[in-house]
Amino acid sequence: MPPKESAVDLSKHVDKSLRILLAGGRQVSGTLKGYDQLLNLVLDEAVEYIRDPEDPLRVTDNTRPLGLIVCRGTAVTLMAPTSGMEEIPNPFIQQEEAVE
Repeated sequence: MPPKESAVDLSKHVDKSLRILLAGGRQVSGTLKGYDQLLNLVLDEAVEYIRDPEDPLRVTDNTRPLGLIVCRGTAVTLMAPTSGMEEIPNPFIQQEEAVE
């Protein structure tokens, strides 16, 4: 039986910076150094974005360095390249204000 191929090709993202959202709400970013068919990720120079203690669903700009980490593929819910990312205003907040 041939080896299983992954549904996602991450080869174009190796040695590039990614932001990862993990199950449970934690967010990390770092340089993708490797991965396997189960989408376990190896990130170098990783940093974790600290959640707001008042609102655990909101992530702050505060970070803590993690170094070299492995993210289990089963815990990864979202991957996005950090180049080209920008924060935009929440369009739903504007709609709610107009309704009130």
